[in-house]
Amino acid sequence: MRRSKLPEDKLKKYYSLLLEIGLIVSLVLAIVAFKVRLQPQNTDKDLTEEQETVNIEDVVRTKHQKEPPTPPRPQVPQEVPNDEVVEEGNININAELNMDQKLDIPAPPDNKGSDTANGNEEQVFVIVEQPPELIGGLQDLQQKIEYPEMARKAGIEGRVHLQFIINKNGEVENPTVVRGIGGGCDKEALRVIKQAEFKPGRQRGRPVRVRYSMPIVFKLDKSN
Repeated sequence: MRRSKLPEDKLKKYYSLLLEIGLIVSLVLAIVAFKVRLQPQNTDKDLTEEQETVNIEDVVRTKHQKEPPTPPRPQVPQEVPNDEVVEEGNININAELNMDQKLDIPAPPDNKGSDTANGNEEQVFVIVEQPPELIGGLQDLQQKIEYPEMARKAGIEGRVHLQFIINKNGEVENPTVVRGIGGGCDKEALRVIKQAEFKPGRQRGRPVRVRYSMPIVFKLDKSN
């Protein structure tokens, strides 16, 4: 048996009409919903509780300014009484001069025991017309050196510079080390120079004291 297609045909025919009616109904319901006032139910309990408010005041930061010290008060001038009378004293000036009276003259200083009285303090020359001469020569003086054992073991070599005074007799006085090398060489150089003899230096034909400098050479014999 074949089914009738009339209801499906009617549905297609009225489809557009039914769609328009549905849109109109929906629009009317929406307008009614917006116009209806929704009144909240009255509740006995207030949901909003008052909270304790804390007011925070802004703290103003103050700047500590150093005040300059107060200047001292100016001194008030005070009047000084000028009525004070100065007593005049009698000044006795004896202007008389007795030419016959002997004056007390202090005694001269005692020069006994001084270097000038004994002749020890004399002029020391650095440059003279005729310089001093070493008797026997420097080679003879070098042969008197006894090489210190400490310097030999340490391998110390070099020159010891000495300074001394040659007196009028050609003898060495006050020898000192100007620049040394250590290891006992300085002490040995002083010992050797004290044994040296010189022809004294002369100035204008007479012997004088002369300041003199001389090196003493220390050199190891490496052939042994």
